[in-house]
Amino acid sequence: MAAGGLSMLRNILLLGAMLVVSAAAADKTIIYPKEFRANMPFSPGVLVGDTLYCAGQTGGDLETGKYPEKFEDEVHQTFKRIGLILKEAGLDFDDAVDVKVYLTDIANFQAMNGVYTQYFKKDRPTRTTVAVASLVGTARIEITVVAHK
Repeated sequence: MAAGGLSMLRNILLLGAMLVVSAAAADKTIIYPKEFRANMPFSPGVLVGDTLYCAGQTGGDLETGKYPEKFEDEVHQTFKRIGLILKEAGLDFDDAVDVKVYLTDIANFQAMNGVYTQYFKKDRPTRTTVAVASLVGTARIEITVVAHK
């Protein structure tokens, strides 16, 4: 192919990529439930088209920031926060397609599963669970969710 043809092909591909990025950016909606603090350096959720990306949530109380003593209560509080984001986007737990769970102690795996199955009852999403050295504050669990309408 001649140099002029390569240049034109490159320009066409570049224009196509710019159009895709532009269309995706126009379709992006920030999901910010009123219960969340307004000064966080990230968005609780971002809706792109029909897909919601939830930021990692921990079990800190939305008003006090304190974490429950009992691990299972912390997991429930984490799912409560995720539920608020899903609801604000017009979704619910049945719309989840992928979940990532981060635990500071893998010994809490079974306790986490006991609570997890209360929120995901049928047609469960894919899930990855990993043990990590630490999380923000005194959090013992952090969960991210991707959901699709």
